[in-house]
Formats: sequence, C-alpha cells, structure tokens
Amino acid sequence: MAGRRRHILLRLGPGILLAATGVGAGDLATAGIAGTKLGLAVAWAVLVGAGLKFVLTEGLTRWQLATGTTLLEGATRRFGVAFRVVFLLYLIPWTFFTGGALISASGTAANAILPIDAATPATGRIVYGVAHSLIGLILVFAGGFKLFERVMTAAVGVMVGGVLLTAVMSRPDLLSLAQGLAVPSVPQAEGGLAWTVALLGGVGGTVTILCYGYWIREHGREAASSLGECRVDLGLGYAMTAVFGVSMLVIASRTPATGSGSALLISLGESLGAGLGPVGKWAFLLGAWAAIVSSLLGVWQAVPYLFADFVLQPREKTDLTKTLAYRAYLVGIALAPIPMLFVQFATAQRYYAVFGATFIPFVALLLLVMNGRSAWVGKAHRNGAWSVIALLASLVMFGWFAWIEFARRF
Repeated sequence: MAGRRRHILLRLGPGILLAATGVGAGDLATAGIAGTKLGLAVAWAVLVGAGLKFVLTEGLTRWQLATGTTLLEGATRRFGVAFRVVFLLYLIPWTFFTGGALISASGTAANAILPIDAATPATGRIVYGVAHSLIGLILVFAGGFKLFERVMTAAVGVMVGGVLLTAVMSRPDLLSLAQGLAVPSVPQAEGGLAWTVALLGGVGGTVTILCYGYWIREHGREAASSLGECRVDLGLGYAMTAVFGVSMLVIASRTPATGSGSALLISLGESLGAGLGPVGKWAFLLGAWAAIVSSLLGVWQAVPYLFADFVLQPREKTDLTKTLAYRAYLVGIALAPIPMLFVQFATAQRYYAVFGATFIPFVALLLLVMNGRSAWVGKAHRNGAWSVIALLASLVMFGWFAWIEFARRF
C-alpha cells in the first residue's frame, strides 16, 4: 500500500512541483493583505485566478504534447528573431529581481523561526538568505531531478499542512467563507478593487508556469495520450494553490497584522502566537517558510531550462540539465542577486511585481494564436470554444491585473 501511494505521488509530481514553485513570498503577502483589508468576501478571486492559470498551463501542455516542442521552442521557431530578443530582454531582469526577492524572503522567514541576532534582524536575513541560495544551488546542481522532486514534495506537505492547520485553528466563520467562495463581490473598502484583482493575478506563479513543460518531459510524458494525466495533476496542483490562498485569507481575516511583504508574515506569526499559542505560531511560520523555500528551489531548478532552451533551440531530444547553458544560468540565478541583500530593495520589488504581472496576459495571447491553428497543433488539439472563452477571460483578467500593478507601482 505504501508503495502504491508513493507511485501515485510520483505520477502527480509535476503538479506538485507547479504548486510549490508558484506560491512564493509575494503570493503569501498578497493573500495576507487582502484578507486583512477585505476579509473572506474575496475568496472567490483565489478560485477564479487558480482556474484561469489552469487553463493557461493546460494550453501550453496541449501545445507541447501535440507538437513535441515546448511553448518557448515553438514560439521561437514560429515568430523568429523578434520573439527571441523580447523574451531574452524579459527573462534576464525577471530572473535577477525574482532571485533577489526569493533570497531575501527566505532569509527573513528563517530568521523569524531561529533568529541569529534579535537586535539586528537584517544580519539574520543576509546570512540565512545566502545560505538558502547556496544550498539550493548545491541541491539542484548535484542532486538531480529525483532528489529535487522528493524535497519539493516534502516542502509542499509542510507548506499546505502548516498553513491549513493554522487556518482551521483560527476558527473561521464558515458561512462567510462559503459566501465568499460562491458569490463574487468586490468590497467597497479602500483599495477593494485593486486587492481583489491582485488576488486574481497574484497567487500561483507567472513565468514559472512555463516550467511545467520541462517537468512533464522529466516524467517521460511526450505523447498526446498523456494529456489526460497532465490535466489530473494540473488540477491537483492548482487545487493545492487555491487551498493555500484561501487559508491565508482565513488566517489574515482573523488575525491583526501590520506591514507588507515578509514583514507581514512575521507580524502574522507573532499575532497568531498571542491568539492561538505556540502551535498556531509555529505551524504558520514553518508553512510560510516551506512555501518560500520551495519557490526558491523550484525557480533555481526550472528557470535555467528556459534559458538553455532559448540559447540552444535543440532540434532533437536533449537533457538540458547537462548543458553548459543550464548550469551557467543556475549558478547565475543563485549568486548574481545576492548583493541585493545589502541595498534598498524597494525599487527592485517594484519592477519585479510589474514584470511578473505582465507575463500572464502575454502567454494567454500566445496560446490564443498558437493553439488556434489546426495547421500547427492539429485539429484534435486546437482551441475549442470553451478554451477560447477561458483564454480571452485570462487575457482580460490578467491584463487588468498588470495595468493595476503598473499604476500602483508607478
């Protein structure tokens, strides 16, 4: 029986990796602030956002299984040099800002659990941040995909279990939660619209959704017949993402907290300790730490695929993790952003947020075009009516989110 459960978990691995990588410090903070300001009335936005990202990831999976190329490979071959230039100009700064944010958030979360020096938390953030980045580098570089997958599966268990336990201990108003999930509404509170739209677009990953295509290759899913299996584990992954986001809303709606970003998570932990005792505090802090660390590991392992794929454009099956391009980018993403721990990070966070927000509508538009042509994907895998409607909804919703983020940051 234990072997069977292990087999099922491994088969669902890519979906678990997607959930672990997609939820980071920014997602935690977005859900936390929205829960503090708006309560449970916007829980529906978490479900809708997760559903729309399921549509996007299913679309890029459908392209890959139908054509044998990743979405990045296909777009590069179809749209040529212009696409390659735009994507490279996007990927490098996104990598730098995202890497810096994850290193900083990992350090902050670890220091909240085991402070190095309570009087100077910045020291702990720097030491722990560098340590997390280097450990992630070593694990991905030397451990291989199987070890990475096992570590990520364990992290997801801590992440979801810790935050879900804390949410249950918070004793949410179940009627308000049910209404918030079932009845879409936008509270009239100050910033109600902006934070509702942020929830729609801010939980569940941006560039990292492209990485799912490389993870299913690691699992040997290359035939069109694998689409059903992919849909199942994508459904699991985004269900876990939605449960996590709703749990954060519940916790924040029941617990007073101040601050933003990683500081908000620490404030929530302290408030939970006062209200729920040590179990509530440590369950939340460990769950939040696991969410941030799993996101860091996922980005370290998967984003170098994108760079290697972009640079090499392999015409036949290639293990990208063995290439110089993959390994060089892995080292770069782990080391280059470290100096950002020592400088004011407000400007970097601004550009990081906007870069992330603009990517999802770009993917929606790409899928509308690329999966809309029978000559490219075959009639059986072309976008159906419901896929077109969902992709258009994604384009509108995430485009709206990108606009609000741009207006708010600039």
